[in-house]
Amino acid sequence: MKTHDVHLRDPFVLTRPEEGRYYLYGTTDPDPWNGPGQGFSAFVSADLENWSGPYPVFSPPAGFWADRQFWAPEVHFHDGAYWMLASFKAERRRRGVQMLRADAPLGPFLPISDGPVTPGSWDCLDGTLFWDEVSRPWLVFSHEWTQIRDGEICCMPLRPDLREAAGEPITLFQASKSGWSVPDTGSVVRGEGRNYVTDGPFLHRCAKGTLWMLWSSYGCQGYAVGLAKSLSGRITGPWAHEKEPLFAKDGGHGMLFRTLEGELRLALHRPNETPFERPCFLPVEERAERLAALSEILEG
Repeated sequence: MKTHDVHLRDPFVLTRPEEGRYYLYGTTDPDPWNGPGQGFSAFVSADLENWSGPYPVFSPPAGFWADRQFWAPEVHFHDGAYWMLASFKAERRRRGVQMLRADAPLGPFLPISDGPVTPGSWDCLDGTLFWDEVSRPWLVFSHEWTQIRDGEICCMPLRPDLREAAGEPITLFQASKSGWSVPDTGSVVRGEGRNYVTDGPFLHRCAKGTLWMLWSSYGCQGYAVGLAKSLSGRITGPWAHEKEPLFAKDGGHGMLFRTLEGELRLALHRPNETPFERPCFLPVEERAERLAALSEILEG
């Protein structure tokens, strides 16, 4: 199938140069909002245009704690294994980020703990992994507006085996302080209660060391991908926001990956309306230790 035939939200691309392949993961349940959680599927390509699949990579095992809203899987290759982070929810349990592991990029992925690695009393989603300057692993995730109204991006150190936290969560920033996020949750009633969304954090370090974070919220033109820069170069920040989103109009939950040729690409889904979401891969450049906006690339 072609890219425009692939229906998923929250795309994440794992590039495997030694195989000459890309693995595409995302939220793939037919009704990710209200239906039962079925699992995750992946797609495989050699050119980012033609895809085979879907291949089932995760199905909830017997006794799995969650039964709905299986969202936003990421897959990272580390220490000889493939690590998946994804968001899950159950009746009378808060949404959390679960860690899973597999020996191959197409799984099967299995939980490595009995429940989420995020705090059990928090509504959390969209975890991503980051290794700092001393190779210590961190979980970066969203503390949801559904609980605190002004969504936050947080980080938390992990044990080396990635099974559980190695310290308390640290709040990095609130959505309302970004300068571009607006009180919109994508619901029918826009701006109800002045709730600010934080979604989909992803970290990228430029060639000379500048650390950037991509994250999503709602801007004046709809769902968008914003940029924040760590002024210290460390995960704990402080973080300074770019005034304008990297991608501003009805597309989001972005991540960066390298093509087989080494070029930088932004993956996101657009539009943001179910069931019309499709993965989109757009060029991004590092310019003077910053990530160039798409308009700058297109306009030269």
